[in-house]
Amino acid sequence: MDELKRQAAQAAVGFVKSGQRIGLGTGSTAKHAVAAIADRLGSGKLSGVSGCPTSDATEQQAAAGGIPLLPWNGDHRLDVAIDGADEVDPSLWLIKGLGGALLREKAVAVRAETFIIVVDESKLVEKLGTKAPLPVEVTRAHWRAEARFLETLGGAPALRGGEQAPFVTDNGNLILDVRFAGGIDDPRAVAEALDSRTHVKAHGLFLEMADVVFVASARGVRRMEKKEPRR
Repeated sequence: MDELKRQAAQAAVGFVKSGQRIGLGTGSTAKHAVAAIADRLGSGKLSGVSGCPTSDATEQQAAAGGIPLLPWNGDHRLDVAIDGADEVDPSLWLIKGLGGALLREKAVAVRAETFIIVVDESKLVEKLGTKAPLPVEVTRAHWRAEARFLETLGGAPALRGGEQAPFVTDNGNLILDVRFAGGIDDPRAVAEALDSRTHVKAHGLFLEMADVVFVASARGVRRMEKKEPRR
């Protein structure tokens, strides 16, 4: 499986050109893309690029690989961002965030001219929420209130790590992993409801954001593209 992820990441990095600003994703697939960019810089195949990391872990990997860094929360535009996903539906709508970096991943993705996703075929679904839970990043003091709100949306939230040792994001927040029986019937409505909540800092619904998805399988790497331009 790791080799499939590496193949998809290599295909995505083929989009990167010298002089570009690149969003660097987080997770087991995105790390292969970061490594490939670092290798191309080291070999001279790329030059003058800079990377905008989506997590502390990615920042450390990129710095070790010699990739010049940009702050994740800057206002600079990015030429391309490359990241993984936990689910991809036929419209290229995504669930992301099982790696815990969803807030920064979304902040970087929205600034990218082209947002590229790399996955293996196990991440393809007909309906979002059928395999992966929906991660929702919330403030520490209000996670219980947000959990109750998520229940009103039909979700079954669980605090990542549990109350005794909760997972804490790079931003100091907590994550609720939300299961929806039978999947998420109306992702847009759920996203809009979560966007309206003051203490929800990010959620893992990335709708109408991905431009290209590279999918690796035993048969090779195939490319899926959005049929309409990103809004």
